[in-house]
Amino acid sequence: MISRTERGARGFTLVEMLVVLAVLGLVAGIVLARGPARSPRVETEAAARQVTAALRGARAQAIASNAPVDVAIDLVAGSVRVAGAPAHALPGGVQLAMRTVAGTAGGRIGLIRFAPDGSASGGRIDIAKGGVHVVVGVDWLSGRVSLADGR
Repeated sequence: MISRTERGARGFTLVEMLVVLAVLGLVAGIVLARGPARSPRVETEAAARQVTAALRGARAQAIASNAPVDVAIDLVAGSVRVAGAPAHALPGGVQLAMRTVAGTAGGRIGLIRFAPDGSASGGRIDIAKGGVHVVVGVDWLSGRVSLADGR
């Protein structure tokens, strides 16, 4: 026969369950009020990967189609567009600066052109947010796209 103390030790009381639910509710409220955790490093690196992917894709497209392909980077709106395709927005709040062979890209749009032989007009795109700085480089001779920490 089961004793009375063993029978009570098998489950939780109603008060214990209510306390646990109240604590979970408080934690969920705090997390939802703060919103999703955002890291300047993660957002800056995500933007750099997007730009790098667009540039590498444009180079491959230029070689495959045997025709020049342009990549336009909107420095104000924070977007990248390859050869007339729709623009892809970069994560919000990233700051863009661009230098090309002709000098610093003044104005709104910076342009890098890939030739059918894989070479490019060349340039450097600086992406920054919250003290984090990443550099995307395009070699003019080989068209090679590189990604580096901008420290």
